[in-house]
This record gives sequence, structure tokens and C-alpha cells, in this order.
Amino acid sequence: MIKRILFATDFSRWARRAEDYACALACSWKASLTVLSVAEFPPGLNPDYVVNQQYLADLLKHASAQLADLKGRAERRGIEVTTRVATGIPSEEVISAAQAEDSDLLVVGTRGKTGLAHILLGSTAERVIRGASCPVLAVRTEPTDTQDERALSRPVTLERILVPVDFSDCSLDALEYAVVLAQQAKASLMLLHVLEPVSYGLDFTLSHIRTREQVRESWTKRLEGLVSSHQHSHVPMEFRLRGGFPADSILDSAQTLPCDLIVMGTHGRRGISHTISGSVAEAVLRKAHCPVIAVRSPKLEPGHRRVVPTEASPATDI
Repeated sequence: MIKRILFATDFSRWARRAEDYACALACSWKASLTVLSVAEFPPGLNPDYVVNQQYLADLLKHASAQLADLKGRAERRGIEVTTRVATGIPSEEVISAAQAEDSDLLVVGTRGKTGLAHILLGSTAERVIRGASCPVLAVRTEPTDTQDERALSRPVTLERILVPVDFSDCSLDALEYAVVLAQQAKASLMLLHVLEPVSYGLDFTLSHIRTREQVRESWTKRLEGLVSSHQHSHVPMEFRLRGGFPADSILDSAQTLPCDLIVMGTHGRRGISHTISGSVAEAVLRKAHCPVIAVRSPKLEPGHRRVVPTEASPATDI
């Protein structure tokens, strides 16, 4: 069960949609919510200088006022809320807070064009997702959405979850987390495996087509086995097998099925790299129209009985 949620915010309009998700999930799951704001104070600044002291004091005063407002909004929804203010390097403070709070889920806001907004921008976001001790829910907001109050106040729904699976350990760990998430949210899962395109030389023959069909049949059987092994979890589960480039297929599937959430591992056989610098994860995090949970470690309760079997030898993709 997800019992402790940490929401890192800079109170920008980019973070408002992420606040909706953090509060909605905490309310629905009866989870505690910790809200963190980081006053960015680089190590190179001398805290003894009067100007720097005033700068930091203004940041902390503003953050405290904003946190008080957010806490009031959340408590009116029946959510148990704790607020924290930290100073320093944002990524380090967010990672440290997630560990100190023993968080089950970390929620951050993202912006459509470049990734994670303001205090969680670029390499900072990568460090947060790579270093957090729990899965990270990235909620993306388009630049145009910040001008439309209706877009920022849409109801939070979590009915169908998309899980890309390549049978690597990290994708199966992500699926394990997604099963627990679906049980708690009473959602269904859609597993997706992408067969990447193949470049053939001048010797392209019927045998290549037959081999490709055999590979497709092999992956289909593995996905069927994975779904059937989850019958006892009581989570409705389907699968799709698609051709194409992984990032494009994941993004298109999330929209056309449609899905409310993508849960994916942060390193894998085909491009979802350990540092989130791989093109697949980067494209999904930056372009997905629905929120994405990046799972480096499933962060499950002690004594949890694994429902997803690990597989050390994935089939050969041709």
C-alpha cells in the first residue's frame, strides 16, 4: 500500500496540476502527504553576507506562506499534511527528504517543452528520478494549460495504467509496482511490448518474414503467460504487441487506448537508461500527455509477496 506521499513544489503554475494529483491520491488512498519547498541556496553563496541573509529570509518567508495555504487546502479535503522547507541544492534536498520521510511515492510537476519545471529542471530532474529512494510521479503541464484554468482543474482519474514491458528486470519491477498501484486505485493494466523495426539487406527473403512472425508469436506467448500469472492479483490486465520505435509506440498507445498513467522502469534493455538520459525515457517523460511514474526501485512494504516473476533471459528480438 502507498501510505506516504512526498510532493515537491515551487508553487509555480507548472506545479499546480502536480498538486492536484498529490492531493487526490492522498485523499483517495488515505495516505499522509508531506509537502516540500526548497529555497535554492547554492553552496558558493556566503550565508554570513547581509544581502544573502535577506535573500534567503525572503525566500523562506514566501515559501512558508505558500505552504500554509496549500496545507489548508489539503486539510479541508481530510488529508493529513506535513510541510517542510529546505535550503540548498533542490535535487539533493528532494532526494534527502524522500529518504528521511520513507516516502512510497514522490510527486513533481513537469512542463511540456523541456521536462521538469523551475526547481526540477533538466539535469536536476534526472538526478531526482535517478537518486530518489522511491518511484517518482512526474505530472506534465503544457505551456498553454497554464493560461486555461479549466485545464488545470480537470478531475484526476486513474482507471487504466500503461506499463511498457521488455522483460528486463527493471520493467518487471515497474510492473510489480504497477500491480500494487492498480490494486489500490482499482484500475486496470495494459501491458505493452514494442517490436522495433529491422533493417534488412539485399538478401531480404521469405525466411526473414517467417522469422519475424516466429518472434512475434514468441513474445505473444510470453505476454499471455505474464497476464495469466496475475489472475490471483484480481487486477484486470490486457496486453498489446506493437511494432515501431519504443518511445513513439508508448506515447501513441497512451493516447489512443487511452491511458491515465504510464508506469515504466528507469533502465532497460532498449534505451530506458539508468540515468534517464536514454532517448526512450526522455521522450516519454517530456512528451507524454498523461503522468508518468518512473520506477527505479519498487519501494514495496517489508514482507511483500512478489506477484511478478523475474526473468533473467529475455527472448531475442529480431
